[in-house]
Amino acid sequence: MAKLADLKTKANTLSVDDFLAGLKDEQKRKDSLIILKLMQKVSKEKPVMWGSSLIGFGKKIYESPASGRKVEWFKLGFSPRKTNFSIYVFLNDKLHSASLKKLGKHKTGVGCLYINKLEDIDVKVLEDMMRATYAVQ
Repeated sequence: MAKLADLKTKANTLSVDDFLAGLKDEQKRKDSLIILKLMQKVSKEKPVMWGSSLIGFGKKIYESPASGRKVEWFKLGFSPRKTNFSIYVFLNDKLHSASLKKLGKHKTGVGCLYINKLEDIDVKVLEDMMRATYAVQ
């Protein structure tokens, strides 16, 4: 088996509760707690800090189809960034294409969904996307 790449962002023992309590924006903190509860419900796992600003659930070894590089990463996760939320839901065209059309205001990146606030989207659709992601992991 190939050696895992050594990422700077790793699971650690920092407190998720302390991290979220330290968010200055009250709405971002409230939305973060809702996302946290949704991911806990879907994954049935405890949240773990990855680096200083990512919250992840579960672990998986991912292999890059292009390079063959293997990394340890979470199955579901999110980060309440200054301007938006980065939600890691394994964006796969086949898996989420219908959901993305119904989700509401969002942007996508490689494996990541960006939303400004929960009121911009249909939270039930987001939960369904989380479930679909977790089921294929």
